[in-house]
Amino acid sequence: MTSAPPRPLLLVTASTFPAAPGDGTPSFVRDLAVGVSDAMATRVVVPAVPGGAARETADGIEVTRYRYFPRRWEDLAYGAILENVRSRKSRLLQVPFLLTAQYVAVRRAVRAGRPDVLHAHWIIPQGVVGRLAAPRVPMVVTTLGGDLYALGDPVSRRLKRWVLSRAAAVTVMSEDMRARAIELGADPATTHVMPMGAATAEFARAAAAPRSPSSRVELLAVGRLVEKKGFGHLLAALRDVDPTAWHLTVVGDGPLRAELEAAAEGLPVTFVGQLSREALAAADARADVAVFPSVRAASGDQDGLPVALLEAMASGCAVVVSDLPGLSDAVTDGASGVIVPHEDVAALRDCLLLLIGNPEERARLGDGARTRAADFDVATVARGYADVLRRAAGAGPSRQ
Repeated sequence: MTSAPPRPLLLVTASTFPAAPGDGTPSFVRDLAVGVSDAMATRVVVPAVPGGAARETADGIEVTRYRYFPRRWEDLAYGAILENVRSRKSRLLQVPFLLTAQYVAVRRAVRAGRPDVLHAHWIIPQGVVGRLAAPRVPMVVTTLGGDLYALGDPVSRRLKRWVLSRAAAVTVMSEDMRARAIELGADPATTHVMPMGAATAEFARAAAAPRSPSSRVELLAVGRLVEKKGFGHLLAALRDVDPTAWHLTVVGDGPLRAELEAAAEGLPVTFVGQLSREALAAADARADVAVFPSVRAASGDQDGLPVALLEAMASGCAVVVSDLPGLSDAVTDGASGVIVPHEDVAALRDCLLLLIGNPEERARLGDGARTRAADFDVATVARGYADVLRRAAGAGPSRQ
């Protein structure tokens, strides 16, 4: 009897990773790592965050968290690095320590395990550190948008070109991102549009439970409270909509929270902060309409394809999204949601007025969204990533 060949060893690096499953921190990196672990022995190296164990093994993956700054002030990687720096410039002091600690942690992991392939989430900093710390390990780079669209200074562009031109493969969230990556030196033959997966089945199950009737249409906005999410435009649009007809729940936290709460004064808006995955699934299940009014930030940053959008679609929400690449790629206008011009407050208001007053249209769009979301289930997406990673490692496609 012939034994099965050993699984290739995958090393994953990222700067956003939950301390514990479902704690409310975006979980797309963890979900994908778990998803590919059947095909590849998977080890993850990420920065320390409050509540996270230094080492743990769970759900088929091994996680190592490295410290990079005195614990009292160590918060650069707690959330989104770029937005953390923009909200408090003093966090720039942590950057060289984070990069150094990550380099040491990756070098240690490479020497200890000799991985067959490295999966770096984000070009900067993980892609840069991966090239320095593991130059002989084939690297797959995944960018979700922030580093690709922003960081346009000459030094950052050279770093991105250096990483992308040497990557064994690159994955992006949209065709627009693919074109930008290729312009920066990525190989067109190995640059793939592969959105991150979402736990669509989990959110669909939560939405299947009976819901309490409400006299108002429940609106939902989910995301970090930063400029590119466009929540200020949403609040401006709702100023002209009868406040007795709707209620908005805003899920997420971030540097613009106080500013947005002031803008929402007098409106039926509730800010609930960051929620666990279970609580977010319940919020999606209660919502009639989920709104993702993303814009291009002054820095050039913009969304790729928010996993929160896919989760809302899986829950059967009627979704409203901006016409930015990624979001508009995931939604078919008039079938699985409504697409409005970004930063067009009047168009957003008119769309919300239509949906608030038309339960049949909300139901139709919600059904279409639920069907479309199935294409982004993390189990399906993980199989595609496993094939890309195995090819990069020279192991061929997986046979899951």
